[in-house]
Amino acid sequence: MSMHLTFLPILLPMLAGVFLLMSPFGKYSSNRRLTSIIASILTFIASLLLLIKVQNTGVQIYAIGDWSAPFGIVLVADPLSTLLVCLTTLLGVVCVLYASAGDDKKGSFFHPLAHFLILGVNGAFLTGDAFNLFVFFEVLLIASYALLMHGGNKANTRAALQYVIMNLVGSAVFLIALGVLYGVLGTLNMADMAQKIALLQGDDVYLAKVGGLLLLVVFALKGALLPLHLWLPNTYASAMPVVAALFAIMTKVGIYSMLRIYTLIFGEQAGELSHIAQPWLWWLAMATIAMGTLGVLASKNLLKLTANLVIISVGTLVALVAMQTVAASAAAIYYLVHSTLVTAALFILADLIARQRGQVKDRIVAGPPLLQPKLLGVCFFVAALTVIGMPPLSGFIAKVWLLRETVSAEYVWLFWPLYLLASLAVLLSVSKAGSTVFWHHQEDAVIIKKAHRVKSIQLVALITLIMAAPLMSIFAGPLSDYAIGAATQLHDVTSNINSVLSGGL
Repeated sequence: MSMHLTFLPILLPMLAGVFLLMSPFGKYSSNRRLTSIIASILTFIASLLLLIKVQNTGVQIYAIGDWSAPFGIVLVADPLSTLLVCLTTLLGVVCVLYASAGDDKKGSFFHPLAHFLILGVNGAFLTGDAFNLFVFFEVLLIASYALLMHGGNKANTRAALQYVIMNLVGSAVFLIALGVLYGVLGTLNMADMAQKIALLQGDDVYLAKVGGLLLLVVFALKGALLPLHLWLPNTYASAMPVVAALFAIMTKVGIYSMLRIYTLIFGEQAGELSHIAQPWLWWLAMATIAMGTLGVLASKNLLKLTANLVIISVGTLVALVAMQTVAASAAAIYYLVHSTLVTAALFILADLIARQRGQVKDRIVAGPPLLQPKLLGVCFFVAALTVIGMPPLSGFIAKVWLLRETVSAEYVWLFWPLYLLASLAVLLSVSKAGSTVFWHHQEDAVIIKKAHRVKSIQLVALITLIMAAPLMSIFAGPLSDYAIGAATQLHDVTSNINSVLSGGL
């Protein structure tokens, strides 16, 4: 079994999704929920075991069908990809638990779709082949299209249509980019592409540059980078909050793809094509942070506020990707984990708050008192401190690390003021939202008797996400060491090429 461990984070959610469509696993809600929870926990355990194996024995290369690279399809489990797989499967466990409190009954097939989404995301993180990156993108996108419609209404349908159209265009551009790159390189295995990219001459160099920049457009769309971010706020705010929490990892697939492609293939060893995306990434990152900041300031409800916080995190991560250094990549890895978990927690908190405010829901206006103000207030306080970046939580560590690594950046004179102003805007907006929801009440308002109390299974899911912030601070030393090791391995292009092209089952 250990020799097939690399494949399990893909195989297990695929089998779970199939079984949940069949009787008796998917026919009755109790069976469906139990099967889904067990499958998600098993996938998380398999991911943790894979991470431990990579730490102990090094990068794992899994050649499907025993066809070695570059001719066969290979999965590459390195410190970065396995960490992100663990993050995805943890988020999967939390969202499956939370949905099992009743949200899964608001539409059809939530559980199989959630596992198919996890399958696509895990596959995108683990694949060593650019074409299969496209395939796994399509798997996660198809699942996300259906999840957006779960418990949908008119606003939900409108946002989903915009999301689908933009991503269909992105998929077409992705295929064109891969066709161009395959035409000049004769391969789509990432390691093999990295080996051949510096050998291009003449017109092939310009064609490869076109292909590489088209990929940037695709990843900018998937990651919600300005100006291709317009789909995200309405899409995430109109989706069911548990679906939005699960989607918190999806923009990170685009960021990961940028980090992988423009370090491995178009990195320092790429000759004329080295760092072709870097000039674009810097300006797009700063523009995205600025736009996300405006969105945060203009947000009228908690879900829209959290969606715009996701946009700010995307811009911040892309700025670190543009640095193209080991230290900046390590900071990006830590920040990626922190931002994913805290935004997922805020999506779930927004839902729980809305359930106790009647017609007001999650709007940032005075409303009736909450049924459980202390429980939700403490959770919101911790999440708010984390996203603002106050000590001693993980947000503070991520912010200090980010500022330290960007001090030597070419555009630090613009990035620092912009990022600090964005942080101030987040502080003001989140503080206003918290004080309005928890302290400002309508005159003569009373607690809504039919308000939904937080269920035990929902509380477990919420606390799991909330506790990530203090735990990431307590274990900041080992996590930082891991992030630095993962970034070092990512930037060791020669070692990556050799391990993939000489590896096998």
